[in-house]
Order: sequence, then structure tokens, then C-alpha cells
Amino acid sequence: MNLKVLIPTEVFIDTTVTKIVAEAENGSFCLLPHHIDFVAALVPGILCYTLESNQEIFLAINEGILVKCGDDVFVSTLQAVADKDLETLKQTVETKFRVLDERERLMRSALAQFEATIIRRFQEIAI
Repeated sequence: MNLKVLIPTEVFIDTTVTKIVAEAENGSFCLLPHHIDFVAALVPGILCYTLESNQEIFLAINEGILVKCGDDVFVSTLQAVADKDLETLKQTVETKFRVLDERERLMRSALAQFEATIIRRFQEIAI
């Protein structure tokens, strides 16, 4: 399979792999060659892929989307971090990516409340 990991500024990974393990909203999954075409929304976590030399590589990724079409697998994410130490990557996910997600959730909630208030004010003016 051909794996491409895309972040907003560059193609982070472009390599041939034999296996991909990632985490979606409903749990972890594994893709092997000849797997059916597949789409999944990824959550912050560790993405693991195996090279043709049987070497496993780990990436910490922020939320994103994975699309498998034929032999091509595309992962689009806001952030990706490569490190040989799995514990460092786990800490990266916990401290950077999941905290960011919580901040984004709070910001979106505040923005929704602000929009609702503006709509109510326009309705009051129209009446």
C-alpha cells in the first residue's frame, strides 16, 4: 500500500507500507493490503505503520481523516509528530493534541452561544 500523511504545510510521510493501525472514533482498526476501500474519522492518537522491511514506525497525530482507495491510503491531519520513543508520542497526544481539542470544543461552544444571542437580538429588532 502507498501511505501519504498530509499536514497543512507539507506531505509529512510518503512511503510504501504493508500494514497500518490507527484509531477512529469507534476504536482502533488495522488495514492490510487488499482491504476494501475505507474511510474513517481519526481521533488524536498513535498511528502505526509497518514498512516492507517489517520495521514499525509510530506517529502521534491530531484528529483527521483516513481514506483508503485501492492501494493508496491518505491520512490528512492538522498535526503529526514522529519519534522513536512511543512513550514520548503518547505524552505528545495527551498534552498537546487532546488539550487542544478541549480548547476547540470550548471555543466552538462559546461561538455557538454568541451566534444564538445575535440571532435572538435580530429577531427582537424585527418584531
